[in-house]
Amino acid sequence: MFIDFYNNTDPLTARGLYQRQDTRHLVQNPPAPVLTQSAFDALYDLDFEHDQHPFYARQGSVRALDTIRFSITTHRGCHGECNFCAIAVHQGQTVSWRSAPSILKEARDLSARPDFKGIIHDVGGPTANMYGYECKKKLKKGCCQDKRCLFPEICPQMPVDHNPQTRLLKKLAALPGIKKVFVASGIRYDLILADKAGGAPYLQQLVDRHVSGQLKIAPEHMEDHVLALMGKPANAQLVEFKQRFDHLSARADKRQFLTYYFIAAHPGCNLADMRKLGGFVRRRLKINPEQVQIFTPTPSTFATLMYYTGRDPFTGQKVYVEKATRSKIAQKEALLKKTRMGSKKPGRG
Repeated sequence: MFIDFYNNTDPLTARGLYQRQDTRHLVQNPPAPVLTQSAFDALYDLDFEHDQHPFYARQGSVRALDTIRFSITTHRGCHGECNFCAIAVHQGQTVSWRSAPSILKEARDLSARPDFKGIIHDVGGPTANMYGYECKKKLKKGCCQDKRCLFPEICPQMPVDHNPQTRLLKKLAALPGIKKVFVASGIRYDLILADKAGGAPYLQQLVDRHVSGQLKIAPEHMEDHVLALMGKPANAQLVEFKQRFDHLSARADKRQFLTYYFIAAHPGCNLADMRKLGGFVRRRLKINPEQVQIFTPTPSTFATLMYYTGRDPFTGQKVYVEKATRSKIAQKEALLKKTRMGSKKPGRG
């Protein structure tokens, strides 16, 4: 049932679904079409207040607004389709993006606000470096149902190109009244490594001008059998990317770090896997992780299907699932365990 649901979430190929429940029927209509660029631009040209509603303002400030009030959304959708993430369902697997003039206009409008201090906190979307490119076949015929765009490898039909965002960041940084432009949304390092023409200049641009101390990435795990169940790339790419990032940061004489996001107790992961992960990150990445979350079943994801059925939905094979709360916490603590690295204090990843 879930696979039928998932295969009917693309607006170009989806059919309406219904399911009988007692004397009634649950109806799922096909999703709305992906926004065209002109519609996307028109949406963000509306006169938003960039503030909380007065009704809630009377109840106190909302701290979360501090991170988004002066941030710019450049695109929607995600090529990734990670098995634990619902973005591919609620924003779509097809990425749509705003035009550069629309984004630059919003930046000018933000800079004219009296409380703007010259810093754009984020330029991005679900994944920052998916701006400005999409598979032509997907745009014409819809998403493939027999393969994914980025897993287990990046599809050759996906024209990964970081040049549009590199140009956009340069234009934003050159606007009057803009002191800093940061990319706070997470990035896919496998896309940067795959882009032989534009990946290196993009990473150089990020390191030199757009990292506010930490750049977010989400390897989630390092054991290949767990990564396969997550729908994430193999771990070898992470080490290569870290080496490049560290080299460029040192050359720029900047103390910058990668922030790594990891998941404990994902279906297929046991305590031994987390202990191996802990050894890997301390030995190879030289960090003590801080951004670790225990897997939480999330509606409309394959990982949740694995969690409740105990099986891999693609192969039918049994999958180990940790459901005891104490054991889930033990998995997390196996990764969070602090160790002294040389004579230095444990650093932030």
